[in-house]
Amino acid sequence: MSRREGSLEDPQADSSISPLPHLESKIQQTHSLARLLTKYAEQLLQEYVQHQGDPFGLPGFSPPRLPVADLSAPAPGHAGLPVPERLRLDEAALAALPPLLDVVRRRQAELNPRALRLLRRLEDAARQARALGAAVEAVLAALGAETRGPQAEPAAAAIAAATATAGVFPAKVLGLRVCGLYREWVSRTEADLGQLAPGGPA
Repeated sequence: MSRREGSLEDPQADSSISPLPHLESKIQQTHSLARLLTKYAEQLLQEYVQHQGDPFGLPGFSPPRLPVADLSAPAPGHAGLPVPERLRLDEAALAALPPLLDVVRRRQAELNPRALRLLRRLEDAARQARALGAAVEAVLAALGAETRGPQAEPAAAAIAAATATAGVFPAKVLGLRVCGLYREWVSRTEADLGQLAPGGPA
């Protein structure tokens, strides 16, 4: 009886221990999701290149790295930042990507209407980026780190308008750039979460 009463008198005894396994599980699940999406992002990029025709995919072809509103590649010093700061940057990039991927999908539906698998991959990528971003935000919250909070949608409408009026080649190059950024940020997120995952680098 006294044992039972003891557990009732100290309700925080278990709660002080439980958050750590819960946090490790959340990190591990999010890391596994990022690792899976890194593979999918590589497949998306290959599929995209496959449907653009020459000179895309030709050896030595180096398309211009067009700027994308509200999104750039991970900075060279990204890996040197504290892990929570890296994850905040990852989350921001993942939040910016879905509208951009939607723009690319709509343009590809006009240019390659029969490329159904590519269109499906682009749609899936937008949804998966949202899911990974939400999971990273949950990890940050569990770590007690400050999250971004509500933010305005990226300038996807302006990009869509520019893409619609651009020629075919610039539109294809911009789509390649967005797919490449998706791969870079998902891969970067996987690496950053790997710093926190059980068995990862200290």
